[in-house]
Amino acid sequence: MSIAESISRFSEKKVLVIGDVMMDAYCWGKVERISPEAPVPVVNVGHWDKRLGGAANVALNALSLGSQVSICSILGEDVYGQQLLDLLSKEGISTRAIVSSKFRPTTVKTRVIAGGHHIVRIDEEVTTLLNPEEEQAVLRVLVSELEHHRPDVIILEDYNKGLLTPHLIHELIEKARVLDIPTAVDPKKDHFFEYKGCTLFKPNLKEMREGLKMEINPKVESSLFNAVKELEDKMQNQMTLLTLSEYGMLIHSNGNWKHEHAHPRKVVDVSGAGDSVIATASLALAVGMSMEDLVYSSNLAGGLVCEKVGVVPITQEMLLKEIQ
Repeated sequence: MSIAESISRFSEKKVLVIGDVMMDAYCWGKVERISPEAPVPVVNVGHWDKRLGGAANVALNALSLGSQVSICSILGEDVYGQQLLDLLSKEGISTRAIVSSKFRPTTVKTRVIAGGHHIVRIDEEVTTLLNPEEEQAVLRVLVSELEHHRPDVIILEDYNKGLLTPHLIHELIEKARVLDIPTAVDPKKDHFFEYKGCTLFKPNLKEMREGLKMEINPKVESSLFNAVKELEDKMQNQMTLLTLSEYGMLIHSNGNWKHEHAHPRKVVDVSGAGDSVIATASLALAVGMSMEDLVYSSNLAGGLVCEKVGVVPITQEMLLKEIQ
């Protein structure tokens, strides 16, 4: 099957995204004076914009690539939580596995932008791990989702906001293994080695260096190979997809390696590139793409996003056109 035919089959697949959902809020305005109270700019607000962030943007990417998507996360019992539910539903992403909590607020990151300049970012969040009550509630909806709405692939999207506890991670990966559902992981350093036995592990170079506590030279393939070997000795994962920014991506599976170099691009904004990569790679897993086609299509997806301003999900049509 050609790579284009495989990508066309993305539309047949169901994806479950599990991870830290957040609201990306933008306050757009003008600065015309400095405050008399302190030497800071006064921003006259023009308009507000609210967008899906964190794991929700990964879900949006999987949806844009043609798949059916549901998302599991935890939101606060607050106005932002309801707004996120509304945004997800409006896009067509299932929220039946979303849990509401009275113990934590919905994560919101508000960026104040004036005259093309990012003035300040305001974060509203609690990043402690789920309490036992919250963890059990999430596990219940996850088991229900897996048993009654069996996905073709599971994406674990960790932003260190407390949802993915070690116990929840272990339970989920074991349940997926029993059901023969592939798991794709986009990690952060706090629980880097908790995802043992996952199918695909996708760290970036910074996360790999921090997780292994070793220096890795992206220009030297032997350095990359040694790092991946050490990782897999600890993780027992089936496939590693290491993203290397301007040096492309390295993939390893069953003793086979492929270093896919970056294509020449006019890079405008790297925001959201990792989300597009994990969504593309996960769907490639779901349709049974070869290792070579998986890294090729994922590399193209990440590069396409870098040519767009802001966090913009790529569509199946965009990816197919780029490959052709």
